[in-house]
Amino acid sequence: MRLMRFDAKVLAVGGAALMTVFAPGAMATPDADTKLVACGEASCLLVSGRRDDAASDVSINGHPVAVEGQRAWRVSLPVETIREWSLPRARTIDVTLMDPRTGDQTTSRAGLPIGLLGHVTDFAALVIGTR
Repeated sequence: MRLMRFDAKVLAVGGAALMTVFAPGAMATPDADTKLVACGEASCLLVSGRRDDAASDVSINGHPVAVEGQRAWRVSLPVETIREWSLPRARTIDVTLMDPRTGDQTTSRAGLPIGLLGHVTDFAALVIGTR
């Protein structure tokens, strides 16, 4: 039996094809997105998303928020507010859209920037080795 060597590009393309076949929902774009932005002297979390109906109410971690925009919406919240509304070291926030006419709710999770709600670790020294 002869072993075949595969190029990294071939493996990457094959892996992407398998993910498409076996997990089509995993390739879908997220319903909401987050980004850390400056707002005055503080930092804010910009949360944005899309909704089918501009009349749908938006809440973040169960707290109603007033958003800008119609179907494409966004809201900027101070990081301290997100910290109060979230569990310690949370990595996601829950974004809920509610249709005011039917009461139907759709909740999705939006990832937070890495370490946003984590604790800062001060290093006395950082050693980086070479190969």
